[in-house]
Amino acid sequence: MIGRFVQRGGPLLPPQAAGAPWLAAVIGVLCFLACLAAIGAAAADRAADGWARQLRSEATVIVRPRADETPAGAAARAAETLAGVAGVEEAAALTEEEASDLLRPWLGERLPDDLPTPTLVAVRLTPDAPASAPTLSRALAAAGVDAVVDDHSLWRRGVERSALTVVMLAGAAFLLIAFAAGAAIAYATQAGVAAAAPVIQVLSLNGATDSTIAGLFQRRFALLAAGAAFGGGVAAVVLVALVRLLGGEGGLTPALPVAWRDLWLTLACPPIAFTVAAVAARLAARRAIAVAEEYR
Repeated sequence: MIGRFVQRGGPLLPPQAAGAPWLAAVIGVLCFLACLAAIGAAAADRAADGWARQLRSEATVIVRPRADETPAGAAARAAETLAGVAGVEEAAALTEEEASDLLRPWLGERLPDDLPTPTLVAVRLTPDAPASAPTLSRALAAAGVDAVVDDHSLWRRGVERSALTVVMLAGAAFLLIAFAAGAAIAYATQAGVAAAAPVIQVLSLNGATDSTIAGLFQRRFALLAAGAAFGGGVAAVVLVALVRLLGGEGGLTPALPVAWRDLWLTLACPPIAFTVAAVAARLAARRAIAVAEEYR
């Protein structure tokens, strides 16, 4: 009788499990947060790579003019020398105003009038094979230019450490929220199956096989979890898309650039939620079936 009823598509389970809307809401919210954390981790990793790559592709040269030449002349000679070094894309002498602009973030908006402005040359290195600081120093020394090369290695190490910390924190937040979502799905699914223990007993006593009963609960809760996860993922996509559209190419802040390809990360939520709920429902249903068999 049970087998014929299943083939006809009859509703062996109640149309709506108790607490199902709340379960779907909890799963949706947790998946929404997990998607945002995953996108944030991807954006943080992209930002960290961009910071380090920018520092690796630049160098600053402090030129000390000789007694018989002007600072502008010494800077021009250094820039001309560096432009011919392999691994250098461009070398440009900075004006006094440009050098002052570089000092203002560190010394304040109003620089002292008697503060000597250094003679600087900005060097942009080749990304694939950048010239090293010793190579630039040897080229300057060979040209008779007294200068100090700063390849930003000190700054780069600090930035890379900070960037790694940001990426690890974002990844940890994603893992924590994902674990919480999985635990909520598993717990709520098991609680829902346990609440339907009388239905399982009735089905078992009427001849339904264990796989049929487990499959009914597995299908119901897996589809419920997948639907809720899909809703949470769609909400995350809408929010991130708004951030991307409002903020332009770098999102709302260049420190956390969001790319359109990050939205693909949300596609993982529904199948993961489906799998977790299906496994939890099958295990819980089998335990309930074992209890029901004791009453046979």
